[in-house]
Amino acid sequence: MSNIHPSAVIEAGAQVDPAAQVGPFCVVGAEVSLAAGVQLKSHVVVTGRTEIGEDTVIFPFAVIGEIPQDLKFKGEATRLVIGKRNRIREHVTMNSGTEGGGGVTRIGDDGLFMAGCHIAHDAVIGHRCIIVNSVAIAGHCVLEDDVIVGGLSGVHQFVRIGRGAIIGAVTMVTNDVIPYGLVQAPRGELDGLNLVGLKRRGVARSDITALRAAFQMLAQGEGTFHDRARRLADETTSDYVREIVSFILADSDRHFLTPR
Repeated sequence: MSNIHPSAVIEAGAQVDPAAQVGPFCVVGAEVSLAAGVQLKSHVVVTGRTEIGEDTVIFPFAVIGEIPQDLKFKGEATRLVIGKRNRIREHVTMNSGTEGGGGVTRIGDDGLFMAGCHIAHDAVIGHRCIIVNSVAIAGHCVLEDDVIVGGLSGVHQFVRIGRGAIIGAVTMVTNDVIPYGLVQAPRGELDGLNLVGLKRRGVARSDITALRAAFQMLAQGEGTFHDRARRLADETTSDYVREIVSFILADSDRHFLTPR
């Protein structure tokens, strides 16, 4: 326990790995689990049934694992599970799940959660996501891997954002976003592809060309949006395009942002 500051409060029952560090004035609840290498800088509150994976660092005044901001919540036992090597900055809030939403809020590995952002109950955040300052991710949202959400943006409950998509700053996202999509404007509009992100990840030029052609077909082809997606499924040879098609044709509680 030498890595725990004397001013920290560790409630009986908490599981704190000997290689974790708990800084001054932190509070760790009785049902919390901190893995090896976890670092709570100072003035961090971790409560509820919360599991935090290896080498995650949480900065001052973050509140992690508190009950959902949902009037339907009646105190049922729900969880928050956070993966490895995340950076959770100042004043971030992450809530546990609700019984109606599956009971678990999940955060993947290697994410960056910038100051003041909020992750609501039952959200599922993938690996390597970047959630910028003061972003609000509502309940039941799903963000797949490698998503970036720009500062001061909001994502409506039950929205899905596909892998590699990017949301511009000060954007309200009310409908699903296809993988690799670029969404911007105050009321979010699908305005293209995240070409910069694709190039940074080393996606082959042939796949980027196929993605651009697919986007044009989704934007301007004949029939409904889903009709165009089904046609793409029959015509494409690109795994990246197939990923978009599968995303579009999957069940969802929201409509899609369609290309303009």
